Amino acid sequence: MSDDYSKTTRGVRVSVRSFYLEDQSKPEEGRFVWAYRVRIENQGLEPVQLLRRTWRITDARGRTQDVHGPGVIGEQPVLEPGGEFEYTSGTPLETPSGFMVGAYHMVAPASGENFDVAIPAFSLDSPHQGGRVH
Repeated sequence: MSDDYSKTTRGVRVSVRSFYLEDQSKPEEGRFVWAYRVRIENQGLEPVQLLRRTWRITDARGRTQDVHGPGVIGEQPVLEPGGEFEYTSGTPLETPSGFMVGAYHMVAPASGENFDVAIPAFSLDSPHQGGRVH
């Protein structure tokens, strides 16, 4: 289990923890799978809504994949002040390690202001790698 990575932007704290999924991975076929759990906490004074997400996934060979989409796990949660939202998702790679970084595209419904919240870079480490990639 990896350590938590966290970052706060405009009062919204994003924490991520990644887990290597041995049972879904097939190293001999170049398939390595991770789950990651994300917690989004609104530490600000106004409600915020998560509209879209952007991820950049980089494998150990330096190949990047950009992923864009509405919401997370089919939801566009509204977080009241002091509220939080947690979800788990996953990603496969062809290499035994890599990392992910991204942003959540948010709106403050009261003002209509759009802003981005950084998702901290976090490593995807497996027991099948030589060294860590950070």
